[in-house]
Amino acid sequence: MAWSLLHAAWMHLLLAALNAHDWTMRHVTTFTTEIFSLLNSLIYFHKAVQELQRAQDDLSLAAFLYAVIGAIGTTLVAIFLSTAERWRPPLFHRYVRIGLAEYAAAISIIIFIGMPHVGELATLERSTLHVSTSFRPSDPERQIFFVRFWELPVGWVFAALVPGFIITVLFFFDHEVSSIICTGDRYGTKKPAGFAWDIVLLGITTGLCGVLGIPPANGLLPQAPLHSESLMHTEKEEILISVDGEDKVEFRDVRRVYEQRWSAFLHAGAILVFVSPPFQRVLGLTPTSVLAGLFMFMGEQSLSVKYAVCLRFGSNFGVYALIFLSSLILYRFFYLLTPSAELPALPEDVQGYRGIHIYTIVQIVVTVVIFIVTLTKAAPAFPVLIIILVPVRLLLMNRLWSRETLRFVDAWACRKGTPEDDKDLLAGGAVNEKDGSNTTMPSMALQANDGQA
Repeated sequence: MAWSLLHAAWMHLLLAALNAHDWTMRHVTTFTTEIFSLLNSLIYFHKAVQELQRAQDDLSLAAFLYAVIGAIGTTLVAIFLSTAERWRPPLFHRYVRIGLAEYAAAISIIIFIGMPHVGELATLERSTLHVSTSFRPSDPERQIFFVRFWELPVGWVFAALVPGFIITVLFFFDHEVSSIICTGDRYGTKKPAGFAWDIVLLGITTGLCGVLGIPPANGLLPQAPLHSESLMHTEKEEILISVDGEDKVEFRDVRRVYEQRWSAFLHAGAILVFVSPPFQRVLGLTPTSVLAGLFMFMGEQSLSVKYAVCLRFGSNFGVYALIFLSSLILYRFFYLLTPSAELPALPEDVQGYRGIHIYTIVQIVVTVVIFIVTLTKAAPAFPVLIIILVPVRLLLMNRLWSRETLRFVDAWACRKGTPEDDKDLLAGGAVNEKDGSNTTMPSMALQANDGQA
């Protein structure tokens, strides 16, 4: 594993040096990112089920039933508290509601860590996290923290290039999707996104994990977008408007992220504190059922995290609207269950919901297939399947679906417009070169909030 992560480290540094974001992610559409997000949710839910299965094997029936209650309770309390800012009528002071929403998962975890110690629940056996109580490697066969990676035969060093490449593909794509979502227009970030520097840091930490012989870690969905959500606040923005020929200044409320470094620094500091032996004893009090509940909460949040999509309305390039939806694939899934007479109206050039429904079913089927692959011995190769979806979308799907349908359901992941728009622009440019005219597509992005265009 050490050499796989070391190879992944230099591959990350190479991607950063080549500014890979600009010539890779620009070809990715929401067809792929939606599948990836849904896959993350399935994996979280599956991990929760696995934890409860282990509890069933280790605990008595009564203790196992409470473990199920604890897992579901952790999830529901976290979801409930995460909506505190939208409680109507509002309970408590606004800043109290903000605190409840931002620390919903932590509060729920603390509640259900303490719950088994109350009353007759204290008599039930429980399965808790395994932790180390001494400052030494957890593997009893290791005496030092560092792996002797230099002792591996040269042939195996080169063989480790393959898993190193797969790890790089997974980490790079996952980080890019997370960064695109959490720095989108909805959050009003002013500082430029540091994709290359993020990949450099990720490469360094991946290599360090290899040297230490521990599993690599990166920020999966939805942690990064949830961090951005927790930093959202309202600001007064000064705008200049013209009324009857006179310029006037007005102030309007704008929601944007409070950009700072303290929260990330404190998160990292807290992690370092809790890996020390004294605080690991505190982590050891956590029931595995609470961990299962946290997995379910993260799966739910991965589905509900909001991201920006530039959709097209009308014909002849029409009007573009930047819409923020929780998960377009969920909306379209619900459309599958909705009577056709009650479905919302489509743009004139989209001929019915049949193509849209088939598109959604294909996304769900592909996600399930990739998830099944992750349960087999071929699991390490699943990131390659995700990447294959990019050329499939650009080269194959336009032969199976109409351009209007694809333009309606899909869009570029990190830039405005759709692949079909780009093709129309190229075709239009070629025609205009012949007749000497010079026309461009109108760029009309309408700012939308909370899913309303």
